[in-house]
Amino acid sequence: MDYLKIEDVAAEWGISQRRLQALCAQGKIEGAARFGRAWMIPKNAKKPIDGRTKASREIQAEPVKNEMPMPRKTPFLYLTNLYNAPGCAEKAIEGLADNFEAQTLFSAELACARGEIDKVYESANYLLQKHTGFYAVLAAGTLLAQCAIWRGDLDMWRKAKIHISEANAKDDREREIITLCICAVNSMLYDVKDFPDWFKIGCFELLHKDTLPAAKVYYAKFIYAVGHALASQTFELENVQGLALMGLLPATIEPMISQAMADETVITEIYLRLTCAVTHHFSKNDQQAIRHIDRALALALPDKLYGILAEYCRTIGPLIEQRLKAVDEAAWNEVNRLFKVYVGNWAKLGSSITGRQIIADLSVQNREIARLAAFKLSDSEIASRMNMSVSGVKQAIRTIKQKSGLERSDFAAIL
Repeated sequence: MDYLKIEDVAAEWGISQRRLQALCAQGKIEGAARFGRAWMIPKNAKKPIDGRTKASREIQAEPVKNEMPMPRKTPFLYLTNLYNAPGCAEKAIEGLADNFEAQTLFSAELACARGEIDKVYESANYLLQKHTGFYAVLAAGTLLAQCAIWRGDLDMWRKAKIHISEANAKDDREREIITLCICAVNSMLYDVKDFPDWFKIGCFELLHKDTLPAAKVYYAKFIYAVGHALASQTFELENVQGLALMGLLPATIEPMISQAMADETVITEIYLRLTCAVTHHFSKNDQQAIRHIDRALALALPDKLYGILAEYCRTIGPLIEQRLKAVDEAAWNEVNRLFKVYVGNWAKLGSSITGRQIIADLSVQNREIARLAAFKLSDSEIASRMNMSVSGVKQAIRTIKQKSGLERSDFAAIL
């Protein structure tokens, strides 16, 4: 969001800087934010009515109109077709100039996609403190959960879930959207427990159509998390073992990608393609994984959506590095920097919530070996998958044991 200095706004509005500072402190200017000792005012902020004059008092006596509704009935604006083409971020933000709440939310969601977490935290708190509308409160709670992951902050995570759970729903549809947001934040940590039955089977009939793009993103993450848990035997499903389900997941996600393309929901398509790439990778089909990564990069790079890419470096980092370095090495350096921030704090928060030790300081190669060992592959099978010698795999297993203090049978707990 673009801000102006207080002296510039005072000159434009024809009032003193002291008076303008007082208006900011009284909360009478939407979006005004304090940075240190200085107030900054949004570029599109409206001059408040001067309540000291008779004419203005007559205006203020008129009934106050309700806040403008969200342009889409969803707490996930950036996953809708408001963002309908690569590189359209600034144009989309400008298009929301007449709806300050929506513009603030959409800008914060894009900042999250870029890994600009300080901006996200500030906007999320603003939306929550202003007691904004139902969708904005849910969105702000979800953004706060994202901030908690990037900062490894358990208290912030709990507060985020409380804000979401206590949103003022008017009917069953809105209560389902609250549940969707809880599912979304749980799926960020691959937590597959306590999901409602309707979500587990992908039945989103009660949700408003504007929320369906987000539902597909988090459902894809959910089914991947289930596949991962089954493969590492931390979750059981009758008659399904090992990597069997993982190999079937692309057939579920691929049609969602086609629908995202048809709907022009670009950021939804990025998430779905990267999730599908992960499932292809663990099914030993890197050719298809690279196809999706390349397309995701083409969609993400024009607006520098590096935060999304950093999130997926936990699972397909070497493939992202290989493909991104080939087109923009500077972009890879920034993605890698964000990943180092993200992975350590993700592991810290995940350990606090699950009670399991999640190791963040393994090398990319050793993390992959630990994952395959957790999937019950033998040393020779891991060597074949990783293009390593069996002795190299054995040495890596010893290193992982030393760093984690766990036996091979418990490696699922460190991932």
